[in-house]
Amino acid sequence: QVQLVESGGGSVQPGGSLRLSCAASGYTKTYCMAWFRQAPGKERLGVAVIDQYGSTKYADSVKGRFIISKDNAQNTLYLQMNSLRPEDTSMYYCARGRFSSTDCASGDFDIRDFAYWGQGTQVTVSS
Repeated sequence: QVQLVESGGGSVQPGGSLRLSCAASGYTKTYCMAWFRQAPGKERLGVAVIDQYGSTKYADSVKGRFIISKDNAQNTLYLQMNSLRPEDTSMYYCARGRFSSTDCASGDFDIRDFAYWGQGTQVTVSS
């Protein structure tokens, strides 16, 4: 059984930074790991994904501002968010891939490729 617990969310002014963490229990090393976000009344969308080799993919809206990384020894996923904008305000969710060793760093984000989810951490960007 895999459990994911996000932390690091909060309120920040535009232009600020936050670092989200996702502590995992259970095996994640050969699985894709991702961050999604969901604003009230909107669908859950992919933000960033990292595969077992460290290859990454980002949504166009966050490229150049967000960095996804993972520490396999600590079984923890991170999302460094810089130059935050009001439109980044959302609940952020960590997710683990459904199948091992998949090529998730190419193509589109597909929520169906992810089987395990955390409870989310809220990020609010406002002045």
